[in-house]
Amino acid sequence: MPYVRADVQNLLAMLAAQPGPKMEDGDAPTARAAMTMMMQLVEAPRPDIAETKDLAIPGPAGTIPARLYRNSLATDPAPVLVFYHGGGWVIGDVNVYDSLCAEVCRTLNMTVVSVDYRLAPEHPFPAATEDCLAATAWVAGSPAEIGHPVSGLVPAGDSAGGNLAAVISQEQHGKLPVPILAQWLIYPATDMTATTGSMIDFADGYLLTAGTMEWFTRHYMGDQDLTHRWASPLLTESLAGQPPTLVYTCSLDPLRDQGRAYAAKLTAAGVRTIFREAEGQIHGSVTLRGGIPSAQDDLHKNLRALKLLIDEAA
Repeated sequence: MPYVRADVQNLLAMLAAQPGPKMEDGDAPTARAAMTMMMQLVEAPRPDIAETKDLAIPGPAGTIPARLYRNSLATDPAPVLVFYHGGGWVIGDVNVYDSLCAEVCRTLNMTVVSVDYRLAPEHPFPAATEDCLAATAWVAGSPAEIGHPVSGLVPAGDSAGGNLAAVISQEQHGKLPVPILAQWLIYPATDMTATTGSMIDFADGYLLTAGTMEWFTRHYMGDQDLTHRWASPLLTESLAGQPPTLVYTCSLDPLRDQGRAYAAKLTAAGVRTIFREAEGQIHGSVTLRGGIPSAQDDLHKNLRALKLLIDEAA
């Protein structure tokens, strides 16, 4: 049996005792409501910061909602962390990730923009990627709504958002008016063709299941090519020249091996890479900090590593 932290085991037992069907047995709106309800129970309280406001970003299919977080009202040039939320490209939104983004903003003392990209199945692949590319380019242009000139970007996201952050860095590094200083990939989905290793070892019983991943992929990709570099950024030919990267994985995660493989490919390509793995921890833990207290410490260790990469690049 793999090592499971006591607080992780407690949360898994609580969730297992909840009645109701599995996510993959229902529809997307029901799953979205269930995620919102769960986060209200198990996410940590939101810290106070100087400013939070909703944004409207022009996108390829209309307005992209987003949320701005500032820990200071200073108007000097400064970098911005652009956050793409998780949820399998089907569930999740800026409200679910509000506490996390405020915590990142406060701890790094850094402006954060959280992007509320279009979701599948209403908007299948590549809608999410197109929205995130447009939103990132908008932020890079230092719009007045940010409140200060933008000196650099840090794409970041968890799970499906980690996929999006990796793709944004592959597509836009060196092509924007400001540099991508670093990227932070939190238990990222990098290979939609993966069926072995951790996908089998942790297929059930650790919150994210193989069945749920199949449900997400079916809703998002339909019959489209799973090997497309926007779907599976691990399969891109080369990662040479990518920005400095922090990859964070959890040892009990079906996606663990995809994150490990991406970090290894970055390192092999000569990219400055910090790899962190939380032993005994599960997928989704950065937004389960109320239910898994040790996840708060995991988050802060990540943020110290990320600050190191940002400071080196600045």
